Amino acid sequence: MQGKGKLTPPAICLTLLMVVLLPMLGSCDGRSGHKTAEVVLYCSVDQTYAEQIIPEFERQTGIKVLVRFDTEATKTAGLVQKIRAEAASPLADVFWSSEVFYTIRLARESLLAPYSSEKTKTWPATFADAKGRWYGFALRARVIAYNTNRVGPQDAPKTLEDTLEPGWKGRLVMADPGFGTTGGDVASWFVHYGPDRANEILLALRRNDIRLVEGNTTVVKMVATGQADIGFTDSDDVYAAQRNGWPVAMNYLDQGGDGPLAIPNTAAVINGAPHPKQARRLMDFLLSERLEEMLAQSDSHNAPIHPAVAEKFKEYAIGKTLEIDYERIAEQLPESIRTAREILR
Repeated sequence: MQGKGKLTPPAICLTLLMVVLLPMLGSCDGRSGHKTAEVVLYCSVDQTYAEQIIPEFERQTGIKVLVRFDTEATKTAGLVQKIRAEAASPLADVFWSSEVFYTIRLARESLLAPYSSEKTKTWPATFADAKGRWYGFALRARVIAYNTNRVGPQDAPKTLEDTLEPGWKGRLVMADPGFGTTGGDVASWFVHYGPDRANEILLALRRNDIRLVEGNTTVVKMVATGQADIGFTDSDDVYAAQRNGWPVAMNYLDQGGDGPLAIPNTAAVINGAPHPKQARRLMDFLLSERLEEMLAQSDSHNAPIHPAVAEKFKEYAIGKTLEIDYERIAEQLPESIRTAREILR
């Protein structure tokens, strides 16, 4: 007779078999017995909005999305550095960025792979890489946020030039140009106005004691709480503040009467993506009308570029925007950031 509590040899074998099989079963779809398909997404879009959208893709496809987000302080730039560091052995499949300039630089470094589909054949050239390495959609605009309790709509600045007036001294904030969309905006000044005038603008902002803060969200919070009267930020940040009931309104950051800089989201496949089939499915979704509709409906209210979707959300149309080559801005980006930091800090 076996001693009480002792396992028989068959029981030992069964126990060992379960130890081996249980982890495998845990990674399988219980209905099919197959491992659940996955795709790895690096995403610099605000987590609040992206997390409302990604489950839609998972429901449509059955593909699990493993997401890595960026922080507000290192918005976009942090994930860009990670993609560069992993170039020899990529971990990510798709990069969904809240801007276009760093995406262009990744494409130039051969870190993004060409992608095409029936949809991309008619994609607007303004929002597409000539070699199909990235595509833009869902626009935001650079804006001047102002505190409605402290600044009347008739007095709020309407152009970049207006903010250079001495009356705004000590009343203006903007994000550090090293991260996020602010760097692209500053670089667009160098492209649009030329380097001499762009330097004059930066010097005038310094004379007005502009303060640099860690991100666009901080800009809006400071304006809303009266720590500043006006600030340079993105349209989605103001929409979010208004949803919260904060006393913030906006005018577009018009550059000399030629309109504000419009900044698209971008989607791209990482060169050497470990899950290429799933990456294509995710790209199809990111470039879909459904995604633009969801972003327009969200508190970010991004302006759609798909005509049918744009027709539904006319209230978020940006109108006249700066006619400028995103490639030229991306090329100018590092030098513009360096110059802006030297002058403004």
